Amino acid sequence: MTAEEGIRQLLVELGQDVAREGIVDTPARVVKAMKEMTSGYGEDPAAILSRQFDSCGYDDLVVVRGIRFSSLCEHHLLPFTGTAAVAYLPKDKVVGLSKLPRLVECFSKRLQLQEKMTREIAEAIEEHLEPHGVGVYVEAKHQCMACRGVRQTDADMVTTTVLGAMRECRGLKDEFLSAVHAGQY
Repeated sequence: MTAEEGIRQLLVELGQDVAREGIVDTPARVVKAMKEMTSGYGEDPAAILSRQFDSCGYDDLVVVRGIRFSSLCEHHLLPFTGTAAVAYLPKDKVVGLSKLPRLVECFSKRLQLQEKMTREIAEAIEEHLEPHGVGVYVEAKHQCMACRGVRQTDADMVTTTVLGAMRECRGLKDEFLSAVHAGQY
């Protein structure tokens, strides 16, 4: 059975007339959308972070915040959307500003759990950039909780991962979280 046939069968199970004008092309559209929304499997975090520059002695936090993303919950295949903030404490190298949003995009375009995605982003930076420390903060609204089940449309979820010096030094973690929330209140 092809993916399109599977979607067509799902529509039949939901009581839909798959020959109806508005639905006849839906299986192809769903397959195309799912491929786009899971395109992160084709991205390589090592390649994203491969272009590095000398830090020129910069040894304070680098923080990129307000990184918008959308992902699919692996439990229900429903979207969750939000923002991420990514920080690292350079050792010898830094990366270009666009690389951190690209890394978030890489992991968000996979079937995900928010907790797992947050950790994967942090671990990729730790592995490929080898900074003194890493912090990742993700805040998202989950449609699997908003449009079904408990129907909590205003609830959001916050996850954080801190590694290296940011885990070991409370002051660095506090500085990271302060930078994430600066100007929001």
